[in-house]
This record gives sequence, structure tokens and C-alpha cells, in this order.
Amino acid sequence: MKVLLNSDLWCLAIVAVVSYLIGCFNFAVLISHIKKKDIRSEGSGNPGTMNMTRTFGLKIGAINFFCDVIKGGLPAVIVWIIFKDYCFEGTSVIVSDFMRYFCGVFVIIGHIFPVTMKFKGGKGIASTMGLFAFAIPCEPNGWWYFFIAVAMLVGVLLYIIFTEWGSMGSLLGVSGLTVFQMILFILRYSGNLLNAWVISIFMILLLINFLTWFAHRKNIYKLVAGEEHHTAVRKHKKKA
Repeated sequence: MKVLLNSDLWCLAIVAVVSYLIGCFNFAVLISHIKKKDIRSEGSGNPGTMNMTRTFGLKIGAINFFCDVIKGGLPAVIVWIIFKDYCFEGTSVIVSDFMRYFCGVFVIIGHIFPVTMKFKGGKGIASTMGLFAFAIPCEPNGWWYFFIAVAMLVGVLLYIIFTEWGSMGSLLGVSGLTVFQMILFILRYSGNLLNAWVISIFMILLLINFLTWFAHRKNIYKLVAGEEHHTAVRKHKKKA
């Protein structure tokens, strides 16, 4: 195992900036412009999958969803490939365990608060789910975790289809994937949970959840008040 020296931690700044800029690229705005509209002026005005589905139909919504999933997950895989053979200086903590979620959280921040859109972006659910779907299988000898992550994503989709509570289903999915990843880290670092890098990993996972729940705060208020609109996915199949 190679060692990432403390003197080389400047690379974190590069990862953070590049990841943030990737997150700033909004596929919903791009696709809606191709369709001769601006999604920010349609429906709820949110440049995300749900509003794309309501505005353009299930097919376009699905395309936007998978684009955001790849945006959230692919950068995490790239940093995993780069740092998977490294541990932090003076520790047994694998750098890629920290880096894939460090990278992911900045992609999500860029998606929710993009400098290119006056810090008014989407809600980050698809990118967050993509992050977990790509990052969890990067566990040591854990390629088969991909099927667990996909099963949880399918479960979220089925929940949304049959209950029509889009925001709640999405948030439950993100929370479930977070808990699953945290359990894997607890098992791996059970004898070293007070290490600063291990604590940082858990803090990043909690921050990811905070960001997605915070982005949905209005939906949560409406849900509690009984005013949240249902996400009738099946009704959007035939839209152009």
C-alpha cells in the first residue's frame, strides 16, 4: 500500500474545485434548451428530474435522471481508481474511502448551488443516488454491492410510482444508501473509529444527507402540512 503524504494533501483542493465545477453542469437546463424551453420557467421551476418528467414526460425525465446519476457517480469512480492503492500517512485509512465521498459531496454542492446559475440549481437526488450507486461497489471485493445499490434505487422508484410521494421516496432512498455505506465503514474501521480521517468520512456522509434534506425543505414543510403535490409518474408517459 502506497502512502499519501501530508505534504501532498493540496490535491484535495484540486479535487474539490473540479468536482464542484462538474456539479455545476446542469443536464436539465441543457436538455430543456434542446427542447426549445427553459425548465427554470416551467412547472415548479426546479431544474431537476421531477420537473423534467412533469414538463416533458417520462422518457425525457428518465434521460435526465440517468445523466445526473452518471454525473454524481463517475467522478467518484475516477478518484477511486487514482487513490485506491493509497493510505493516509501514519494511518491504515484507505484514501479512496475518503476521496470518493469528498469528491461526491462537492459534485452535489455544485448541483444544488451552481455558480453558473446564480447558486440556484436542482435538489441533488439523482446525483446523490448516482454517487452511492457507483461508490458503494468500489468497496474492497464488493463489486456485487452494485446490485444492492441498484435494488435500492429500484425500490425507491417503485415507492414513488405506487405512493406518488416523490420527495419522500427520494430522501428515504438516500438515507438508506447512506446507512448501508456507514455500516460497511464501521465494520472495516471498527478498531479505529476515532481516527480523524474516519470521522471525516462519516461527517461527509452526514453532510450529503443534510444537503439533500435541506434542498427538499419546502417539500418537507408541504408534506407535514398535507399540501405536497403527488408525483403521478404513470400519468406522464405520453407527454412529448
